Amino acid sequence: QVQLVESGGGLVQPGGSLRLSCAGSGFTFKNYAMRWYRQAPGKERELVADISGTGGIRNYADSMKGRFTISRDNDKDTVYLQMNRLKPESTAVYYCNARIRYRDYWGQGTQVAVSS
Repeated sequence: QVQLVESGGGLVQPGGSLRLSCAGSGFTFKNYAMRWYRQAPGKERELVADISGTGGIRNYADSMKGRFTISRDNDKDTVYLQMNRLKPESTAVYYCNARIRYRDYWGQGTQVAVSS
């Protein structure tokens, strides 16, 4: 069965960096675009970034451009989110997502907290 497992979250000071990872299994990873979403307390889940199956096409939400970088390693079936110059408003649970045959699959999420 499809599984997505995120890791790499934690507590970081404003201006700091974190790299999130999401390992996929149960599907042919390289054939599918992958997405990172986040959900802050009391807010709706929002798209952070997405990347095509080959990694050649990447898109970002406007507020993340220039600070976040999405990448993938298809040999390791893993997608990454490098987050730099983090702000307190980046505090959220971050989820990876794969849409396979019109169905959305989600990981369990990883908590990111940005605070001094």
